[in-house]
Amino acid sequence: MDQAELSSILNRIVTRPGLLGGRPTVRGLRFSVSNVLELLASGMSAQQIIEEHPVLEIQDIQACLLYASLKMNNTRIVHAA
Repeated sequence: MDQAELSSILNRIVTRPGLLGGRPTVRGLRFSVSNVLELLASGMSAQQIIEEHPVLEIQDIQACLLYASLKMNNTRIVHAA
């Protein structure tokens, strides 16, 4: 995936101060990135999520996964001695 494709996917993730407490959301909808990740972690497939929440698209789920991956790459874990 080239930089343009990555940017296009990430543009689906929006943060607005008044929406869901400023948490990152999918396309400014009332679906946070963490909600989508929790659904995936619970065992739902991307197809099941889309079937239950038709406002979401497969690209939204890809965007959530990419966003989470990039956030994890920028996270530092400090172990106390």
